[in-house]
Amino acid sequence: MNSFPFSDWIVAAIFVSFIAITVTGALIAALTKRIIRSVCGLAICSLGLAGLFYFLNSPFLALMEILIYIGAVCVTVIFGVMLTEPDEPKPEQHTRPYPVISPLIAIAIAGGVFLGIAWLSLSANWQAPASIVSEGSVKDIGIRLLTTYSVPFELISLVLLVAILGALVIARSGRTKE
Repeated sequence: MNSFPFSDWIVAAIFVSFIAITVTGALIAALTKRIIRSVCGLAICSLGLAGLFYFLNSPFLALMEILIYIGAVCVTVIFGVMLTEPDEPKPEQHTRPYPVISPLIAIAIAGGVFLGIAWLSLSANWQAPASIVSEGSVKDIGIRLLTTYSVPFELISLVLLVAILGALVIARSGRTKE
């Protein structure tokens, strides 16, 4: 028996808050028209996913989610956006043929998907895993990255470096010095 009577409720509330953070970030990333706001939505969504990974007893995946998606992908996209010149603003044209029906169809499809997933998850017979798999631990991954796969790992880092430098050259070539 737990010494604190509401500990299960608190854990459930934190878990649901990470789900809400993930969904909110995904909606921001998908629905906004500005790229910087979309990247911020991606970062928020990645933070929520990292929290969910942590609750699924995978702190390594949570850390990698933060390091890779927020530390690398989001920063690289923001870096690329900051290097490009802004386009001239175009007058906004709202030419949607069915402005009311389209969101209703999207809500109906999303509701159907949500109900289908809820029905499948409630009707499934969930069983605990048979045993804990010891292969693929963080220690094993680290040892393999630094021994067996050290050359491919370094080659991938060089390819990424060349890609970033190429993006810089392409972004800078369109600008003129005044």
